[in-house]
Amino acid sequence: MTVGGIALATDFALLIVAATVLSYAARLTKQPTIVAYVLTGVVVGPIGLGIVAEDQLIEVVSELGLGFLLFLLGIEMRFDDIRGIARPVGAIALGQAILQAVASTAVALLLGFTLFQSLMIALATTFGATPIIVKVLGDKEDLKALYGKVDVGILIFQDIYLVMALAILTVGTVDDVGEIAFSIGRVLALMSAIGVVAYLASKYFLPALLRASARNKSTLFTVGAAWAFLFIFAAESLELSVEIGAFLAGLALAQLPYSTELKERMRPATNFFIAVFFASIALQMELEQLLAYWQEALIASVLLIGINFVIVFGLFYSQRFDIETSFLGTISMLQVSEFSLVLGALAVDQGFVEEGILGFLSLMALITMPISTYYVIYNRQIYSYVRPVLERLEREDTIDAQPVEYDDHAVIVGYSRLTDELATVLEDAVDDIVFVEDGAEYVEELADAEYGFIFGNARHGDIRQAANLAGADVLVSASERIDVNRRLLEETDDAVSIVAATTDTDAETLSEAGADYVVDGRGLVGDAVARLLADLEDSETFDRQIEALNERAIGPSSRSTSDAGTGGETDV
Repeated sequence: MTVGGIALATDFALLIVAATVLSYAARLTKQPTIVAYVLTGVVVGPIGLGIVAEDQLIEVVSELGLGFLLFLLGIEMRFDDIRGIARPVGAIALGQAILQAVASTAVALLLGFTLFQSLMIALATTFGATPIIVKVLGDKEDLKALYGKVDVGILIFQDIYLVMALAILTVGTVDDVGEIAFSIGRVLALMSAIGVVAYLASKYFLPALLRASARNKSTLFTVGAAWAFLFIFAAESLELSVEIGAFLAGLALAQLPYSTELKERMRPATNFFIAVFFASIALQMELEQLLAYWQEALIASVLLIGINFVIVFGLFYSQRFDIETSFLGTISMLQVSEFSLVLGALAVDQGFVEEGILGFLSLMALITMPISTYYVIYNRQIYSYVRPVLERLEREDTIDAQPVEYDDHAVIVGYSRLTDELATVLEDAVDDIVFVEDGAEYVEELADAEYGFIFGNARHGDIRQAANLAGADVLVSASERIDVNRRLLEETDDAVSIVAATTDTDAETLSEAGADYVVDGRGLVGDAVARLLADLEDSETFDRQIEALNERAIGPSSRSTSDAGTGGETDV
C-alpha cells in the first residue's frame, strides 16, 4: 500500500473509531446517534483536533451514506400505516410546510439574513427528523398510538416534499429562467419514469425475487443492497442525484411484506454509511464557519420551537383531534432535522449559499435535536402538567379515526400445522390474530389467510412493534430459541403466554421469566389450550387448568410441576 493509501485508511479508521465511541456515549444519554455522528466530525475534523480531513475515500463513502439514508427513508414509507387518517394528516402536513416556511423566513429576515438566505433556511428547516422521531416513538412503543400514526403520516408527506426539494437543488445555479424550468421539468420527468419502473417492479418482479432470497437471510441482505445500488446507478446514469434513486428503490420495497425484515438486515451496513455522511458534514467546516452565526442560531432555535409548536398544535386542533393527541403529536415535531444538514450541504455544493449558513443550520440541529429527544421521551409527563390549561379547549366532536393496529389480539410466533390449528382455537378468545414468521415458504399462504401476517424474525424490535406485542392478550411462540422467547416474555407482562422449549433447563428458565405454560411441540394441543383460555378471567380455575395440563403432558417419566420455576408452570 502506498503512503497516500495508508493515510486514507488511517483517517477513515480514526473517523469510525471516534464515531463508535461517541455513539456509545449518545446511547447512554438517550441521545440520537445522528448527533453523535455530527459531533464526530466536529471532534476529529478541522474544528476540533484536526487529525482527520475529508479525503477521497470519506467523500465517496459519505455520498453513499446520503443515498442509504434516503433508501431507509423510502423503505419506512408504508402507505397502509396512515390509511383512514390520510385526509387530516395531509391537511396538517401541507399547512405545516407553508406556515413553518413563512415563519422561518420571517425569523431569518429579522436576524439579518438576506431574502435568498432566509428562503434557503426556511426550506431546510421545514422537514421533520424522520429517523429520530420514528426511533424515539418506537422505543416508547407509541408508533401504534393515534398521535404516533399521525406523526408518521406527516413525515411521509414531508419526505415527499424533501425528495422534490433535493431534485430541484440538484439543478444548480442557472441564470436563465427558461433553462431552470426545463432542468426542473427534466428532473421531475426522469424521477417519474424511475418511479413507474419501481412500482411495476414491486408488483411483478420483486415479490418473486424476495420470496426466493428470503430463504437465506444473507441473500436477502445482498438482494436489498443490490436493489439500492441498481437504482443509485440508474440515477447517476441519468444525471440525477444518488439520493433520489435510493429513495425510489426503498419506496418500491416498502409496500412488500419483506420490508421490515429487510430493513433490519440492512441496518448495520446503512448505519455505517450514514455515520460517515454526517461526520463528513462537520469535516467540511472550519470553526469560524460553524460559529459564524452562533448567536442567531441560539435565538432562531428558541423562537422556532415556540412558533412551530403553536402552528402544529393549531393544525392538529383544526383537524378535530383531541387535546392529548394534538399535544403529543405536536411535541414530537419541533426539532430542526438532520435533513436540514442534507439540504444545507447540497446548497453549499451547488453554490446557493456559503458555508456559514451550513454552520448555522448545523448549530440549530445540534441544539434542538438533543433537547427534543428528552421532551419526546417524557411527553406524557409534560402533558400532565399542562393538561389543566389545555383541557379547557377540549371539545366533543373530536375525530374518531383510530390507527390501523392490532388490538385485543393474539401473537403467534412461528407457523406450522399446530399453530395454524391453535389460531382456529383462539378466534373466539381474541379479536385479532397475527402470525410472525420468517420462513419464505409460508409467505403466500399467510398473506392470503384471514389472519394478520408479518414477515420477519421476532428477535428484531421493529417486528415486535409491528405486531404490537406489548398490547397482546395472548402470546404463543413455537420458536425454540430461548433468547427469542425471553425477549417476547419481557414485552408481554399482561398476556397469557405459551412458549416452546427443548430442554428442562430452558423450560425452567422460561418459567422463571414469566411464561404461563412452557411446552414442547407435542404440548401445543388445541383442545387443551381452548379449555385453558376459557378460564382466563378466573385466575384460580386458570391455575388449576395449567397444573392439570402439565401433569397430563409430563407423565410419570418427566419431572413434576413442583420442580418448575416460580414464573409459571413447565411442560417439556
